[in-house]
Amino acid sequence: MSHVAKSGRVLGLAVLCLAWGLAGGLSEAQAPTDVPLSKGVSATSLERGIDLASTGHCIEALAILKKGTRQITDKKLRYQAAMATAQCGMVTDQEDAVVESLLWLNREFPSDTKVLYLTTRYYSELANRAAQRLLNRAGDSAEAQELLAESYQARGEYENATAKYKKILEQYPNQPGVHYQLGRIILAKPMTPETAEEARKEFGEELRVNPDSPAAEFMLGDLAWRQQSAEEAIKHFTRATQLDVGLAQPYLGLGIALNGAGKFPEAISSLRKYVELEPADPAGYYQLAIAYARSGNKQEAERQRNLQLEAEKKWNPGPASTMDLLQPH
Repeated sequence: MSHVAKSGRVLGLAVLCLAWGLAGGLSEAQAPTDVPLSKGVSATSLERGIDLASTGHCIEALAILKKGTRQITDKKLRYQAAMATAQCGMVTDQEDAVVESLLWLNREFPSDTKVLYLTTRYYSELANRAAQRLLNRAGDSAEAQELLAESYQARGEYENATAKYKKILEQYPNQPGVHYQLGRIILAKPMTPETAEEARKEFGEELRVNPDSPAAEFMLGDLAWRQQSAEEAIKHFTRATQLDVGLAQPYLGLGIALNGAGKFPEAISSLRKYVELEPADPAGYYQLAIAYARSGNKQEAERQRNLQLEAEKKWNPGPASTMDLLQPH
């Protein structure tokens, strides 16, 4: 399993507002009748709020939009109002208005390209703002230093990240997550017996500090499997599934290890849980086909192979690795 670092850049708010654009959506909105939507708010006044947002009068716009948006039955008008509310929420630092609008837009228009674009940009900007507040208000805290270390790590600057993580441990020796990240950095290097042992020690230290870390248990299971120690891998993967029943990767690891140990009937339940959590991943169906075939259920094995082939046609794991989904907690 590879360890691909993730990084991202956030455009300025001016670009966000330009990106809003609505491709003429505000000016092309069909004017609804002047029916009251809530106390003191009509469809016409709501349209005025949208127009105010489009010209940058956000304080005035939000005073109207926040009163009437929830009562709108015209879906097109509510779309425009929600987009305007999100835009002005960013401008005026009203994060609750932004998040509430984005949640509704993504629920009602999950494939809309403007919604997806602005969701990406606005959430990224909100994350940057929160990070800046953390650095400004508590720059010496373990969390603020972790944020900097993780930014080095995401850019592949592993020496700087390692130095920062070790500095955190000097000040906060029991800070959860730090040993886990050090282990991941070690595993970003070419795998040798020495690096595997270094990483194993870091994940072991993570469990000493944070005994309920499913991520550390998973990584220890992965290392044990690579070193052909199936029973040890099974132990760690099992523990990871117990610590977080909603984390998919340990179920796959456990299923693979059980298959490798010849425990095919036991592997089935773990692998079925994995495909339930990650139905798009062909690997789960492939391992299930093996488990069913070796358990004597040829018909179900064939069905899983067909599901694997179907999944492979659509499979797009994206730029992130499996490891990026495992965060210490």
